[in-house]
Amino acid sequence: MIDKLFGSKTRVKLLHLFMNHPGQPFYVREITRLIDEQINSVRRELSNMLEVGIITSDSGDNKLYYQANQRYEFYRPLRAIFAGESMGSEEKSAEAKATVNQNEVDIIADIPSLRLAIFSGVLVKGSTASVDVILVGNVSAAKAKAAIAMVEKLEGRELNYTVLPYDEFYYRLSVRDKFITEVLASKHSVAVDKDNILNEK
Repeated sequence: MIDKLFGSKTRVKLLHLFMNHPGQPFYVREITRLIDEQINSVRRELSNMLEVGIITSDSGDNKLYYQANQRYEFYRPLRAIFAGESMGSEEKSAEAKATVNQNEVDIIADIPSLRLAIFSGVLVKGSTASVDVILVGNVSAAKAKAAIAMVEKLEGRELNYTVLPYDEFYYRLSVRDKFITEVLASKHSVAVDKDNILNEK
């Protein structure tokens, strides 16, 4: 039945493969062995999936590798279908997703010495930013990584994040640094702002 819904048995097998192995790259001959389909059929479906944006490709070791595009708009629903992963309670309404998941905010807010946290990218519907979380303060890299890993687990995908010292962020904000300006110009959510720095600006 699912083959009919998605139009191709090969496409369904590819979706199962990619959605069950996020972050893992595969090359064409490896894929044909894993899903037991003809190479021409696999190449055709990979081309279709690349065009839509479901997967990405990258070259290395004289091979072309493919993997799930975790920034694809419908990545989480596809994971729910093909990897049996729950989309979580935050998906219950469009309004809930338009803001951010409170559990994720709480995880980030618990990072010691954090003064400011901005959510954007895949965490905020409609955001075009390339970064998902900006953490500002005298934050331990290990603590930041651990908190982001917890949020990634809730999201079911990898996140792009950056950690900036407070003084550097304030300076970059004041000189209208391109990176900071692009994030703030895109849809975003201020999860933590202990000093009201963004309200002042």
